[in-house]
Amino acid sequence: MSGIQEGTTAYNRAALALFFAGFVIFSILYTVQPLMPSLTNAFNVAPSRASMSLSVSTATLAIGLLLAVPLASRFGRKTLMTASLIATTCLSLMSAFAPTFTWFLVLRGLIGFFLAGVPAMAMAYIAEEFHKDGIGKMMGLYIAGNSIGGMGGRLIAGSIGDFFDWRIAIVVISLVAAAGTILFMTMLAPPQRKQTELFSIAGTTRKYLNALKQKRLMLLVSLGFLLMGSFVTIYNYIGFYLMDPPFSFSQTVVSFLFISYLAGTFSSVYMGKKADQYGKSRILLISVLIMGAGAWLTVLPYGVIQLPALLILTFGFFASHSIASNSVSTLAGKFRAEAASLYLVSYYLGSSVAGTVGGLFYDFYGWLGILIFISVLLLCVFPVIVVAKLEKPSETS
Repeated sequence: MSGIQEGTTAYNRAALALFFAGFVIFSILYTVQPLMPSLTNAFNVAPSRASMSLSVSTATLAIGLLLAVPLASRFGRKTLMTASLIATTCLSLMSAFAPTFTWFLVLRGLIGFFLAGVPAMAMAYIAEEFHKDGIGKMMGLYIAGNSIGGMGGRLIAGSIGDFFDWRIAIVVISLVAAAGTILFMTMLAPPQRKQTELFSIAGTTRKYLNALKQKRLMLLVSLGFLLMGSFVTIYNYIGFYLMDPPFSFSQTVVSFLFISYLAGTFSSVYMGKKADQYGKSRILLISVLIMGAGAWLTVLPYGVIQLPALLILTFGFFASHSIASNSVSTLAGKFRAEAASLYLVSYYLGSSVAGTVGGLFYDFYGWLGILIFISVLLLCVFPVIVVAKLEKPSETS
């Protein structure tokens, strides 16, 4: 099977379909981030508890990622992605009418679990269904949908939430997601490769255990937790920080600071090339230092410095994440699928755990507490890289 050829109608329709899939899941996942100050006021909860609206989603997403691989082998990748998008969109709309914060968290948890089907399956679907000469471009379009969805969801929700209400903001995002879901369902080409594997808990568990035995690989997997945990913690609480004196920014202004995500689309490619040129360890360490520098620049009490600081932070994060995930894929060998899944689990657990724990530092110590907390996480990256480099190469490498 040659796969779907670039330049064909099927290829173009599939490209748009996968773009919409990425847009839908990441717009819904991150909608609540700029709305956290509104949730704090609406439900009378502390910032650390409001941050659980994202943390609970990323925690259940991590669980869903582990189950998505065997489920897709039984029901098919497109079927799983379609079910994931429908369930996620419906649950998002329901969350806008949650009567209490507890119910809101329950629905956000279900959203995280069901949306796992898309990030777990999209790249594997692309690799299997498309001709090898067009895979790179298709991957880029899907990732672009992820980035634009995450940024767009934050911008739209933050602006609408400021002028109207957080519930209306979520309704609007959900309706946009519904349109994206319909386009995905109608535009994605039917799968050419037939799924022949049966769901096997024992077989799936054995594969994951084999991957977990690779010590050097697991060290690199832990980078997902440290990097994403630091990054999400900053963005979870930057709204609270900037809406208070001396800045007193509106929620709309704060939400537009998420355009800093555009720096990530450049840094992941640029620093990836530098990693090939000068070595992954060296460029990863530099990227982490850049990330830390951007975070600490936010402590300056000048509104004009906040966007450049976030651009620097975001540049460093996406560069670090790109290099770390690539290193995991390169080292994993025959455990590549399981290692990629475990890296994503680590990545989203970092968002969930660190994003919530960081709120306790903010509750007690303010913004300085956040900066100290994420600095500790980033400092842990250095020994991980050193040890992973000095150990003997993995048998799978």
